[in-house]
Amino acid sequence: MASEAKGSRRAVITGLGAVSAFGWGVAALHAGLKAGRTAIGPFQRFDHTRHRTHVAGEVPPGPPPDFDGGPGWTRLSLADRFAIFAAREALAQAGLEGRLGERAAGVFFGSSTGGLLESERYFAGLQQPGSGPPLGLMSSQQINGPGDAVARDRGVTGPVVTLSSACASGALALQAALAAIRSGELDFAVAGGSDSLCEITYSGFNALRAVDEAPCRPFREGRAGMSVGEGAGVLIVESLAHARGRGATPLAELRGTGASCDASHMTAPHPEGTGAALALARALADADLRPDDLDFINAHGTGTPLNDAAEFAAFRTALGPRAAEVPLTSTKALVGHLLGSSGAIEAIATVLGLRDGEVHATPGGGRVDPAIGARLALDAALPVPGARAALSTSLAFGGSNVAVVFGRWE
Repeated sequence: MASEAKGSRRAVITGLGAVSAFGWGVAALHAGLKAGRTAIGPFQRFDHTRHRTHVAGEVPPGPPPDFDGGPGWTRLSLADRFAIFAAREALAQAGLEGRLGERAAGVFFGSSTGGLLESERYFAGLQQPGSGPPLGLMSSQQINGPGDAVARDRGVTGPVVTLSSACASGALALQAALAAIRSGELDFAVAGGSDSLCEITYSGFNALRAVDEAPCRPFREGRAGMSVGEGAGVLIVESLAHARGRGATPLAELRGTGASCDASHMTAPHPEGTGAALALARALADADLRPDDLDFINAHGTGTPLNDAAEFAAFRTALGPRAAEVPLTSTKALVGHLLGSSGAIEAIATVLGLRDGEVHATPGGGRVDPAIGARLALDAALPVPGARAALSTSLAFGGSNVAVVFGRWE
């Protein structure tokens, strides 16, 4: 049992780790966000010539030469490798390196496809004449692969939980980690998500006509769909007392979360955003904040006409007049939609925005959709000096909605 009394614990973020289309590491992500340029473009992960679109947010080759993945690294799926790299980076920043077996620690991870890329390669190999593909390609086939890989790599003997609720998975992992910290079960948690590009996902979104032929343009007039991406995001969620006890400096406070379900449609959001509005209201209540307390929002913002409109309808319902005033951005315009890890990478971007006092740009060209009327950070960052609280939203297939509130740490 962790050291504090149950139910009395504040949670802070003490470490960040990321792999994205900007590169391996939070520094690469941060630089890309600051530059406001999209990393979505032509990619090589698989042959996409037969599909109607040909861009994605692909992670560049890596990891860095000085990174030692250890024994078995080459047998891991790409999603597992993303997860391990991001987890090690976050733990190093938090000052929690080494094996964690004796610690009151857990792993909460979101994933949507796990090792599906390698499963596709195995199946493709079966279609070729000869001895067949190596079975090792299937070693990380399951969705729980990334989270379990992190636990093995760091020797975590506490709870290891995988959440798979489509695009809400990474944010749900943060919610589960927060609950474990507040309850007193854990002193800290490795929370986040990881997914790699795979052809089933890419072809599926293309079949739905949900993918833009160019990099996505969330909340813009004339937007035509999403852009698929890949990568991992990891945040160390720690009780404030534990962080103080070991002399760690928090990066932000995890103030509250809220979740809901539309209970409406398999893929389409509720057109009025009723479920998403409920998640927003629950997150604000959990954080003990009012709509006027929010300094900016990092929206789910996929760039599809229906999703963006429904999401902003939810903002209007939950935030009232503040919805049209609060600065808004979408990280997906820069790195694409990272599926099960999108909520985690966007949480990192939100924490960085609070620390920088600015909302990163949402590139794409064209004006904001007048039917939405958001105060969108267009092709340049919006300054929010002294920002104290920010919201990150994740809305998934099946109507799963999650909102996460972060507070600035001073």
